[in-house]
Amino acid sequence: MSFHSNSKTNPSFTPQPPLNPWLNSAAAAAAVAEPLNPMVLAMHLSDPKSKTLIPNSTLILMDRTLLLSDEILIRIFQKLPDSQRNSNSLVCKRWMNLQGRLVRTLRVLDWNFVLSGRLTHRFPNLNHVDLVPGSFASPQELANIVVSHKQVSLRVDSTWSVENLLPSEAVDAGLRSLSGGCPNLRKLEVAGASEAGISTVGSECDTLQELELQRCDDAVLRGVAACRNLQILKLVGSLKGFYDSVVSDIGLTILAQGCRRLVKLELVGCEGSFDGIKAIGQCCMMLEELVIVDHRMDDGWLAGLSFCENLKTLRIQSCKVIDRSPGLEEHLGCCEALERLHLQQCQLRDRNGVGALFSVCRNARDIVLQDCWGRVKLFYVEGCSLLTTEGLESVIEHWKELECLRVESCKNIKDSDISPELATLFSTLKELKWRPDTKYLFPSDMGIGMGKKGGKFFKRT
Repeated sequence: MSFHSNSKTNPSFTPQPPLNPWLNSAAAAAAVAEPLNPMVLAMHLSDPKSKTLIPNSTLILMDRTLLLSDEILIRIFQKLPDSQRNSNSLVCKRWMNLQGRLVRTLRVLDWNFVLSGRLTHRFPNLNHVDLVPGSFASPQELANIVVSHKQVSLRVDSTWSVENLLPSEAVDAGLRSLSGGCPNLRKLEVAGASEAGISTVGSECDTLQELELQRCDDAVLRGVAACRNLQILKLVGSLKGFYDSVVSDIGLTILAQGCRRLVKLELVGCEGSFDGIKAIGQCCMMLEELVIVDHRMDDGWLAGLSFCENLKTLRIQSCKVIDRSPGLEEHLGCCEALERLHLQQCQLRDRNGVGALFSVCRNARDIVLQDCWGRVKLFYVEGCSLLTTEGLESVIEHWKELECLRVESCKNIKDSDISPELATLFSTLKELKWRPDTKYLFPSDMGIGMGKKGGKFFKRT
């Protein structure tokens, strides 16, 4: 079959104008000189159905960063301030992927982002992930109500309730996806996981060192033993208004036997007693800091602290009662290595419990009382060689109901350092025994009578 271009033999043939005149025209020159629209090019390249072929030389002229390798671009991104990182990720897909490699810490609000695998694909080098807000079934992106607690804060809508918690199966599925894509994870915060989910994280992420488990119970703690390199652990059992899980002596014993390398342990809303605290002290020989928040401990738990031989810091926060029945003082023991005792937002009305606490922590050099309440009428200090006059004043100036003060054998408390405010406070006391050091004499203008030589004692009737 032959093709004829003669219009006489082919009636349907339509002659076309010659090309040479158009190529030599000004329109053709303008079309060549006009640069290719980057937006149109991006749409063509992002469309999988597009058959547009763009030469590499044209792409390089349009985007000079294509000449740079990924490693060089990442080093450039690292030099930029954090405020520009979000805008950089919007330039193109390549920049978005490279910027995602620099992200190390992430707070997840949507659990579907974890289940779909987009989390690990978008941010492959994460070492700290907070999954607690996403563990609650609430529309975080559309909600305009903020529910906040000391341990958790999330956005909810008007239909949300405490029952809107993700099932443990969904949480475990997300943990499997996360552990498979982020093997270098070092810190993890999650709520509602089961033993299987925590075991998966422990077996896949060998570098995991810090773990926070909310809505935790005794069964979950069996999976924590798989975290072989765990050093910092926070357990949240009961949280008023959110959930009411139980961590008892059984869970504390399982934890102590499985995590012997713990350095810091925080127990929030946990139950237990002397046996659980004793097990932690005997098994976790490296434990240096213990934090107890809003505890539900049984009477007598304070005596278990003496088994924590290397404990250096004890923090007690938001506790209505320290220990209602601590037992005899000779059975309490002492934390020999303890250096710091911090009490924050605790009720100090129970004389026996507070007395037992200070007896167990008698070797502490740094004692901090912050936002605590209670009727302190008698304060007795003896043999505190590191306590200064300024430190004593900072403590007793907030006790408006203080009636009796006794200071003995505290060589760093000097009469010359007594401020006018402290002298005024002394004048309001019913009883004062002031013998910090027999070498110092009390100023005569204080109006307080002298007792034994080098000491001061008066009693107001």
